[in-house]
Amino acid sequence: MIFLFSSFRYCSLPFSHRETTQNSEFSAEECKEHRKSVLPETVSAGQWRAHTQLHPGPVPPHPLDFWRRTPGPTQPPAQTRFPPQGYLYNHCLLAAGKHSLFWLAETVGGRSAKAAPCGVVTEGHRNLHFRFRFASGAMAGALKSQLILGRWCPGLGVAPHARALAALVPGVTQIDNKSDFLQKRPHRQHPGILNLPHVRLPQALAKGAQLLLLENAGPTMENQVQTLTSYLWSRHLPVEPEELQRRARHFEKKFLENPDLCQTEEKLRGAVLHALRRTTYHWQELSYTEGLSLVYMAARLDGGFAAVSRAFHEIRARNPAFQPQTLMDFGSGTGSVTWAANSIWGQSLREYMCVDKSTAMLALAEKLLKGGSESGEPYIPGVFFRQFLPVSPKVQFDVVVSAFSLSELPSRADRTEVVQTLWRKTGHFLVLVENGTKAGHRLLMEARDLVLNGKEKSPLDPRPSFVFAPCPHELPCPQLTTSRPLACSFSQAYHPIPFRWNKKPKEEKFSMVILARGSPEEANRWPRITQPVLRRPRHVHCHLCCPDGHMQHAVITARRHGRDLYRCARVSSWGDLLPVLTPSAFPPSTAQDPSES
Repeated sequence: MIFLFSSFRYCSLPFSHRETTQNSEFSAEECKEHRKSVLPETVSAGQWRAHTQLHPGPVPPHPLDFWRRTPGPTQPPAQTRFPPQGYLYNHCLLAAGKHSLFWLAETVGGRSAKAAPCGVVTEGHRNLHFRFRFASGAMAGALKSQLILGRWCPGLGVAPHARALAALVPGVTQIDNKSDFLQKRPHRQHPGILNLPHVRLPQALAKGAQLLLLENAGPTMENQVQTLTSYLWSRHLPVEPEELQRRARHFEKKFLENPDLCQTEEKLRGAVLHALRRTTYHWQELSYTEGLSLVYMAARLDGGFAAVSRAFHEIRARNPAFQPQTLMDFGSGTGSVTWAANSIWGQSLREYMCVDKSTAMLALAEKLLKGGSESGEPYIPGVFFRQFLPVSPKVQFDVVVSAFSLSELPSRADRTEVVQTLWRKTGHFLVLVENGTKAGHRLLMEARDLVLNGKEKSPLDPRPSFVFAPCPHELPCPQLTTSRPLACSFSQAYHPIPFRWNKKPKEEKFSMVILARGSPEEANRWPRITQPVLRRPRHVHCHLCCPDGHMQHAVITARRHGRDLYRCARVSSWGDLLPVLTPSAFPPSTAQDPSES
């Protein structure tokens, strides 16, 4: 267990459940009686009894039992239970191992406690007031290494660690109220909220898809939809030829070192090929025929529409003055991007260019535009279909989209060529969307770095590139630099196509990157919430991707961070932005990173 006894210092006391229950000089009955006498207003006997029933095994000692093992009073002075206002509070979140008991220690008084040797409690230790909170085992594991720094006090001349200054610093971080939203709208409508409610397909699109399924769906359509959905979600990127050759040489060397195996060239080649087939992911390109295109529409039309609608909504919410006139969709498939763009910018868009190499997909998308039939007028005018990208390098589109298409390319060289071509065609925004898996996230980060760091062969547009969303920076993704890489994904709820197996609302988990031309100063560099927000009594847990390129787990309270920031964080959700002003310059600190201790 780790206690924080002084400003931004910590010391480790040799105190554990096993040590106290086995080596304590007091019996179990004495410990139980002592628990009832210490801080009865903080932890009731019923709460402690319920906790011990939920966690069977040796009865965990009361956290203040160590007072009896040391000289001095057996409990803190009475005046420390209600500390006066104006004192400095240093908070530390402590995990009590498998029993999942957290303590919030507050140092009160003018003296700062110092680290004490085993069995010695100084005066600063006695001036501790403990408040107890029970948490689940999952929360204990997640928060065990999280250190919550105290209120910022300039008079102390002490600065927290640099990473803690990334986004939220108690007493320093303020709400970014440039638009004066605090005076015009409630906190639940702050400008960082970007999540959409349950997305519904346009009525014309839903009716057209339902009509096509009723006419062509067989008895096995539901099983085919589930199979294709599982296959697309679990798909990995194809292995590069260089990596395949490296693995082949490794297996060949391994077999040659084994004297028991026959060393003929034919058998060696067969053994290497067998080992490669057994250990290498077999990526296969999908050929979308008329039947498979219909299954794909039933499986992915509604989910793809929800993911792209969420990306377009972020552009419109953060840049309402942007009114595009042209759009190009690479790998258009069933045309969900066209419908989503029309629902967002239908008043300004005049041209939709849908590019897909599958003629069956293009025919299906055209049928959906006409309400499920081959004749009739399309619901969206100005839509053009073609199998190849425009050849002219001078042709640009206001918005270029590639939704769930880069993962269909067979190699990294093909992806590089396509991304560079799409960026040359981009006039304002390039929107890339993939599955919310590690493979999809890595693919998007590869395309992001290619655009940010790559040099175009014939750059006709001199404007620089920057990340509009979701990253608040152009630095390497912190989710991929950790020891256990995670996928930076988001979730969007939607109502599926009204059919017999689609009756309940669903959620689409996806990853996205929106690249833009211009200056990064044009976009708000607010921290992005990368995980579901945990709302607890009087505090909120937010996992933030900060503008300095690091992740921060912030525990926000009204007392330490202010009422406005606390309310904005409490109404925010996964994928939203937290509208705060990031401190730009702080004195250097030599404090040790708590996460590394």
